[in-house]
Amino acid sequence: MSADAPSEFIRALPKAELHLHLEGTVDPATLAELSRRHPTPLATDNNRYTNIADSGRVFTEEEAQALYEYKDFTGFLLAFKAVTERLRTAEDYELVAYRMMQKLHVQNVLHAEAYVSVGVIHWRGGEFAPLFEGLERGRKRGEHDFGMSLYWIFDAVRHFGTEAAERVLDETIALRNISDCIVGIGLGGDERRAAPELFRDVYARAASEGLRLTVHAGETAGPESIWATLRELKADRIGHGLHADDDPALVTYLAEQQIPVEVCISSNVLTGCCPSIEQHPLRKLYDAGVLVTLNTDDPDMFRTSLVREYRIAQNSLGFNASELRSLARNSIRASFLPEKKKQELLSIF
Repeated sequence: MSADAPSEFIRALPKAELHLHLEGTVDPATLAELSRRHPTPLATDNNRYTNIADSGRVFTEEEAQALYEYKDFTGFLLAFKAVTERLRTAEDYELVAYRMMQKLHVQNVLHAEAYVSVGVIHWRGGEFAPLFEGLERGRKRGEHDFGMSLYWIFDAVRHFGTEAAERVLDETIALRNISDCIVGIGLGGDERRAAPELFRDVYARAASEGLRLTVHAGETAGPESIWATLRELKADRIGHGLHADDDPALVTYLAEQQIPVEVCISSNVLTGCCPSIEQHPLRKLYDAGVLVTLNTDDPDMFRTSLVREYRIAQNSLGFNASELRSLARNSIRASFLPEKKKQELLSIF
């Protein structure tokens, strides 16, 4: 069977999705719908968009699909910005949040923790608080209709600088008064352009406010980026961690400390960060005892799903049924859910 045809066993596994960007769940049909809603360019004072997709024109579904064809990580970032340019209103965010949960539900995802690119919204001159009202409406509808839970992680963009990250943190702290489903902050973007050390004070303040800490590290940079993230930012979870395997001492440390690593196989291959699925280090990290979880990153932008990622682990990396079950358990163990809720979900196994 191909990776595109997941078995019923994989589909039925109780799962959590921990590395998931809301904007990356916008499928071509939804992107075309959003472009019809907003057929004119976004009013903004910055002119840093460089992709023709940011012009504001209406897309067909086929043209929207073409946006998701890129050859490297930089091309992916441009496509990601093109999608966010068409998310403009609370109603837009309600739509994509609800559809995201709908797609997760059919894969038996019981809990998800979704990144929202607050830093990008600020960068393009928007106010996030009114948009968050739409996100919350979508979340509440989804939890009611599908019986799953959803947490928000507000993501800063490292190459926008520390002041921009501070603003994301300010917004996170303020909006926690509205929703206790805001659990943490993240740091995405191009790690080659901004070292973890720059954000030491931001993360220290976030920790003092009781927020959980995630960081994209070891995706486009080497193991030194992961070491710095652990040392300087005290991250609770590592996003991607692709190049951890380049340093045996780091792998040993991650295993001994049981620091969760949010693995995203298809994403790493399609952005060119990993040469091929067969060369992906998931198998080695798992065998070394690292607490790895399987995730999709931006599933519709990478033409994948969580059940497909499990099938890839089975078909291409040799994971048997018991090991797949272990990966699913890891996803719940590594979540930011309260311990009582974790045990409740783990008992399903």
